[in-house]
Amino acid sequence: MKLKAIFLLLLLGMSLSVSGCSVYMAANQPDGKEMSMIIEGQPRSVMLGEFGQPVSTVKRADGSVEYDVFSFVDGYSGGAKAGRALFHGVADVFTCGLWEVVGTPVESVADGNKMSYKILYNEHEEVQTIIPLSKDAQKYEKKRNNGLAGISNTSQSSIQKTAESKYRSPK
Repeated sequence: MKLKAIFLLLLLGMSLSVSGCSVYMAANQPDGKEMSMIIEGQPRSVMLGEFGQPVSTVKRADGSVEYDVFSFVDGYSGGAKAGRALFHGVADVFTCGLWEVVGTPVESVADGNKMSYKILYNEHEEVQTIIPLSKDAQKYEKKRNNGLAGISNTSQSSIQKTAESKYRSPK
């Protein structure tokens, strides 16, 4: 009888010490980015404000920026994070902490989308061409462009014009 009580207390203590990992992880997931800001004509300063410093920047001879490569995690809104944390907390209480066996791995995997973009600018440092580099960015752009792959139509035509002008033989 005494051994059974000790075992139950030990089990309860272990479940309480483990409890809360998924709640903490859900509440501390990365914040969501305003992905609708990635549009042609957007000033570079707005891109920097929303997505932070680029991983790489290439400048033209005149000093203006030719393109940036941004890499970031597109996370979740505050409401989504709070809702997930609340769900995990309630599930922990109702299962005496056993939910952590499921909740913690779920939160480890559901940690946002890794996005990478190459953003080309015109001479006024406004977005001219958007090239999704990562798989998550390509999926997002495909969905945003109603199933059309990768680069927007205007961007595709500007790339074609640039390629034609760069590689056209002189007359």
